[in-house]
Amino acid sequence: MTERIVIVGGGSGGTITANRLSEELESEIEAGKIEITVVSANPNHLYKPLYLYIPLGEAELEDTRRPLVDLVDHRVTLVYKRVTEIDTDGKSLAMDDGSELDYDYLVVGTGAIPQPEETPGLGEDEPGHHFYGPDASENLRETLANFDEGHLVLSVIGTPHVCPAAPVEFPMIVEEWFRERGVREDIEITYTYPIQRLHGVRPTAEWMVPRFEERDIETKTFFNVENVEDGTIETLEGKELDFDLMIGIPEFTASPIIEEAGLGEEWMEVDRNTLESEHAEDVWGIGDVTNLPTSKAGSVAHYASGTLVSRIASEVRDQVPTATFHGKTICFIEAGTEEGTFIEFAYDREPVVRDENRFLHWSKLGYNEAYWLTARGVM
Repeated sequence: MTERIVIVGGGSGGTITANRLSEELESEIEAGKIEITVVSANPNHLYKPLYLYIPLGEAELEDTRRPLVDLVDHRVTLVYKRVTEIDTDGKSLAMDDGSELDYDYLVVGTGAIPQPEETPGLGEDEPGHHFYGPDASENLRETLANFDEGHLVLSVIGTPHVCPAAPVEFPMIVEEWFRERGVREDIEITYTYPIQRLHGVRPTAEWMVPRFEERDIETKTFFNVENVEDGTIETLEGKELDFDLMIGIPEFTASPIIEEAGLGEEWMEVDRNTLESEHAEDVWGIGDVTNLPTSKAGSVAHYASGTLVSRIASEVRDQVPTATFHGKTICFIEAGTEEGTFIEFAYDREPVVRDENRFLHWSKLGYNEAYWLTARGVM
């Protein structure tokens, strides 16, 4: 009898996992023992970190996407539908067209979804901007192109958020971008964060302090945005901050199907070492949808997929799974338009931020170009 592995989500976690599974289980697929299916509502795969560069004219929308069919192994079946319900008892998925799909093993990689409409200042007809989507990043590009004086505020409102380095990078990149355009003297830049330091990862926050000071970027901590109107941000703490251009980091949530399926109350609840669901058998989570105690970064999905593939392959072969994920995470951080660094950590290893240099800046740009090889499971 053929067993079916179904992966919900065509993002980094889902795509990399599908490709690695097809390679690992090649003989089982050829023998008709295993079928692998990816279900995605979007026929395109999106490389979302590039949204950061669109507002500054350093990337175009077409750079951020590739057809899934060009990235996924030919042995994987692609289904372009939206999953509306997960029945973990009956081991089946309901689709938006009324059809159903059974599974024997399920991988959920539905990501973290930005919620600008639920974020003060960022909804439709609100004054704030963000760069966590194609339309939003292009709208911000047009606004920045015409912004040559005033007060720019980047406010981190939602936590946790995907691409965790992006709010750190943007103020430093845009500050240098303004200087290159000769308008920096007429622009004030302020960065706000909701806790009592500049970032949730302490070494990153400590690295930021002198660099923001050198660039004359003002900072405000313990700044929790409650309301935005008439060019003023009001906080839960009773503070006010006027702005001419507001860029906010929105709230993020998991897909509602996670809670509806009993897989987690906020994020999908998985064992941090095995990625197995804490609430259902033969179900695993990958990527930003999970509650793993690390960053919601693409590198986490990349490294975690190796563990997930090994454990599923062991299950398929009636072996005892032994592979474990130790939380390995690596994030590049731009320190302007010419230099960059990276941070590396794991569950049992404290984060370390290296000094920035030109080589690491170009390494990040190089990886942005080579990412599509990672999605194919090559890197």
